[in-house]
Formats: sequence, structure tokens, C-alpha cells
Amino acid sequence: MDELNTEELQKKLGYVFNDQNLLIKSLTHSSYANEGANKHSESNERLEFLGDSLLGMSVALLIYKSKPELSEGQMTKLRAQLVCEKSLAALALQLDLGEYLLLGRGEQSGGGRSRPSILADALEAVIAAVYLDGGYEPVENLIASFFSARINAPIKSVTDFKTQLQEMIQCKSGQTLAYELKDVQGPDHQKLFTVEVKRNGKTIGTGTGKSKKNAEQEAAKAAVDTINKERHGH
Repeated sequence: MDELNTEELQKKLGYVFNDQNLLIKSLTHSSYANEGANKHSESNERLEFLGDSLLGMSVALLIYKSKPELSEGQMTKLRAQLVCEKSLAALALQLDLGEYLLLGRGEQSGGGRSRPSILADALEAVIAAVYLDGGYEPVENLIASFFSARINAPIKSVTDFKTQLQEMIQCKSGQTLAYELKDVQGPDHQKLFTVEVKRNGKTIGTGTGKSKKNAEQEAAKAAVDTINKERHGH
């Protein structure tokens, strides 16, 4: 696919690029850029890095402006739901973004055009390309068109931290979650359970409680805090 016709994609985005090469770069997967004759191509990885930050800030601003009734915790949860891989991949599918990707032969035959991680990364790269081409205003418009309807959907109140943690983990493909009982202390009528929760084998939260179930909830709560801190770069 040497000549990429992106006219239809630009219509769907509601933005026409001044520099078409920026858009092409945002659609160029590393598997294509690293392949034989395409070695002169630059992949979308650097754009993806920039797009990730732009997306987080733009969605935060949209939530802040349109949902004044939400607490900080509710805003954090809503943003996490909106910018997670699963959500971005669904948006990319609506745009038929997979059809425009430049993929290496192996990635293409392996189903790369519909792989959630590739689609989500490409969408972030496209957002960065729009910013570099036209500044922040078109990015703000794009984010509003993507997320306004979903921001106004009712928010479920979450007190079940195990469910919340599961949702956060499911947002990114290739992550596993496991709860492990580490310790039980005290007499039968006053036992204290200690549980660790692990993501891909690494402990991200520890909790104690008067039952194994309570300890798991406390561990999940600690893990949710850990993931939120990771996302904010603390």
C-alpha cells in the first residue's frame, strides 16, 4: 500500500491535514517501518507518546468543563474508562482506522488491523498528528466529538474495589490478576487475613481483613490507588 488514500478518514475525523505526511506517519506501524524497502519510513511510536498525553489532558478538560458535579475520584474513574485501550480501540473501529494502517506483512497476516493495542496506539498517534498540524483547537473538537456522548452516560457508583480493579486491568490487553492469601493470624473467633493482589505476577496491593473476602477488597482498593498513581506519574 504505497499510496494511502486518507480522504475518507479525514472526513470522518472532521479535519483536513495541511501536511498529509503527518497523517501517513501516524498510520505507520513499526512492523512496516522496519520492513525491507520501507526502512526510510518513520513509525508512529513517537506520535503515540505525544498523543497519549494530549488525550489524557483533553479528556480531563472535557470532563472538568462538562461535569461540574463530579468529585475528583469520580473524574479520575471516568477518565480512566474513556482513555483505556478497550475504549480507544472501539473508537478506532468506528473510524475504520484499521483499514488505513501501514503494517508489515507478518502483522497484517496476523490480524493486526483489528488488534486492540495497535488500533488504540494509532488513534493516539492520529491525535498527536492533528495537534502538530493544526494546534490544540482541532484536537479539542476531535476529543469532544469522540467522548461528549459517553461522558454524559450515567456513572455507576463503585464500592466494590475488586470489580473496579478488574475493569481497570481489562482496559489493557495482556494483563492478568490474581489474589493470594499470604497470612492468617489470631484465634479462630478473631482471625486476621492478609491478601496480596498481583498483576502479571507482581504485587500491586496488600490488604488485611477479618475475612478473606474483606482482605481481598482492601488489597484491591490499594491496587486501584497504585494504578491511579502510575497513571498520574507519581
